[in-house]
Amino acid sequence: MRDTLERYQVWLYLSGILAGMALGHSLPETTAYFEEMLWPVLGVLLYATFTQIPLTHLARAFRDKRFNAALVLGNFLVMPGIVWLLMFLAPADPAVRLGILLVLLVPCTDWFISFTHLGGGDGTRAIAASPILLILQIVLLPLYLWLFLDEAMVDANLAGHLLPVFFGLILTPLLLAWLTEKGAEKRPKVERLVSALGWLPVPALTLVVFLVAGSQIALVTESGGILWLLLVIFTLYLVAAALAGQLLSRIFDLPGARGRTLAYSFGTRNSFVVLPFAIALPDLWAPAVVVIVFQSLVELFGMTGYVKWLPRLIRASDQSPNTGPGTSKSTTQTPY
Repeated sequence: MRDTLERYQVWLYLSGILAGMALGHSLPETTAYFEEMLWPVLGVLLYATFTQIPLTHLARAFRDKRFNAALVLGNFLVMPGIVWLLMFLAPADPAVRLGILLVLLVPCTDWFISFTHLGGGDGTRAIAASPILLILQIVLLPLYLWLFLDEAMVDANLAGHLLPVFFGLILTPLLLAWLTEKGAEKRPKVERLVSALGWLPVPALTLVVFLVAGSQIALVTESGGILWLLLVIFTLYLVAAALAGQLLSRIFDLPGARGRTLAYSFGTRNSFVVLPFAIALPDLWAPAVVVIVFQSLVELFGMTGYVKWLPRLIRASDQSPNTGPGTSKSTTQTPY
């Protein structure tokens, strides 16, 4: 059932967005409370997602040094460089630019694993790499925003708005997830809880995008003129991410499944983690919310293309008859 949810997650999220927009348009008085409902739902979503990341086994994530070097270099140097270039195409609106930066500068730690598993990547390495990606993005995101926005960030006091969200909605679920995982190592009941929570991210994220679409329908309507430009930017990003994955897989000698895993990591972004930051900002910055949700939708459709394209783009150097370009011996979801 969990695999089925992940396989059809694109359509679930799209249905959630369309249903939210329809309800927000026809019954705006009903959706006026959706934004308040978002916070507890986001907290549950983040907690459930973080419990699926092996936070208590961080040391094991560093075992494949060559793969991790390519992963970190690509996600935290190469892809931010590509984002910097894409910003020349971005609208002048500071809120839209902030939304683009928030969503494109942080690598994904949830459906990155799902699509790696579905698309012939190495699921084991994807799971093991997730703690590295999560910790580094938490540390580096403020630095990226300062570098890209500089005076605009200081003038708008963005840090003052983002810090409470970071501690309340990111750090707290992260700590609770770590404690849950520690408990699961000794208590079977807690281990079963962690397993049950693995079903939650897809329906919880569907509810999140439903609430966002319902509460932000007016902004979506007003932002319609820039959505086509955002579509171009996010599509170019996906193409560049796949090509960067192919290039780094060659440079670091990571053919086949490991190389495809790099590309999936570069292409997927952590939209649900940065969404609370955008929601917490004053109304002036509200378009950033629309940008983040729209990017996640573009990305999900892009990932369906990745599943078919990447096995042909990044091939194994020595495929046996039983290991074609769309399969991998390492796509199991068991990380260790």
